Amino acid sequence: MSWFTRANLLLNPSEFVLGKPGLGKSTIVRRQALGLAGYGVNPVVFGDLKPDYVDLIHALDGQVITLGRGRGYLNVLDPGEVTEAAERLPMKARTALLAEAHGRRLNAVASLVTVLRGRPPTDREESILNTALTVLHDRHQGVPVMADLVRLLQDAPEAVRAVALDRGDMNRYRTITEDLEASLVGLLGGGRLGELFAHPTTEAMHHDKPVCFDVSSIDDSESQLQAAALLACWSYGFGAISVAQALADAGLEPQRHYFVILDELWRVLRAGRGLVDRVDALTRLNRQRGVGMAMITHTMSDLLALPAEEDRMKAKGFVERAGMVICGGLPAAEMPQLTEVVHMTESEQQIITDWSTPPSWDSDLGADSAPPGRGKFMVKVGGRPGIPVQVELTPSEMRINDTNRKWTAT
Repeated sequence: MSWFTRANLLLNPSEFVLGKPGLGKSTIVRRQALGLAGYGVNPVVFGDLKPDYVDLIHALDGQVITLGRGRGYLNVLDPGEVTEAAERLPMKARTALLAEAHGRRLNAVASLVTVLRGRPPTDREESILNTALTVLHDRHQGVPVMADLVRLLQDAPEAVRAVALDRGDMNRYRTITEDLEASLVGLLGGGRLGELFAHPTTEAMHHDKPVCFDVSSIDDSESQLQAAALLACWSYGFGAISVAQALADAGLEPQRHYFVILDELWRVLRAGRGLVDRVDALTRLNRQRGVGMAMITHTMSDLLALPAEEDRMKAKGFVERAGMVICGGLPAAEMPQLTEVVHMTESEQQIITDWSTPPSWDSDLGADSAPPGRGKFMVKVGGRPGIPVQVELTPSEMRINDTNRKWTAT
């Protein structure tokens, strides 16, 4: 963010971080988050699966929101602070904020449907959802939940029937909306995504402090639930940032900046065809919003393993558009794909592949022996030569950087 705002070295304040597991991707991002926090930038982690960032956010006196089966709920129809903020804004800004909040709710519901089905809703279904959410907002007192949306769809209000093109035939309407209704019912607690999105939001996000959504209780075997939770956190979190920026633009609150961390990106992209577009829609406005953003995954292969060619090309675009790319150790097989989007010399490629070498078998080194590439990264900005760096933790950082504490003897 400093390189973007002060030095004009970056075209946009975003980075893409790649590297094999265990070499310190989360550590270098935590270091950035800690440094930015010292300059008044709030780190916000929209979905921590390990958890890698909970201790850091606690140390910064931030807010940790716990989500998971029986641990906490996130209602994607909840506008958060939007309603209260809109009442404080001039009419034009109020209209814009409410319209954006509506778009985020639509995108969030459509994303959850995509995760459930493995494919996106049809154009007709999105039109039905769009109108149904508008009618629900106008009719419902208070904050609706997913069951209210299902009930409204079943009630078949005229506005929804009109976009469904039922031609005045209720039986035709039921047929047209049946698949969509079935998908939404799957979000009420009886489906693979459980009750996480079926109840009122357990804890609202505050936009004036560091925040982490802790979803580490969701097991890796529940890949769809993990992807859905990350998407919902991203949508809800960016909504809260929009509120903060709208209030700042109106002079009602101080201008705040955020460092948004989107970890485990590959888990979301692989959850269903078309989710690349959903993520793209969520993340495009960082430059205009005063938001720096880190997107983190293991390898380019994670992005290019998507079944649809159009999704693979769009996923590559995440790396191409990043103002900065940070590479930890990667296998040699990754280099052809990586160098398609990031120019690297043969020497730079050799350094990165050398960092992926496993640690020695020599038992005399003991438990402290680490992979040669741990903490080593190559910073690439545009076509400039790469900057190799070594992350060395200070004593005060050590206590918030143990991501393997469950393997540590007590």
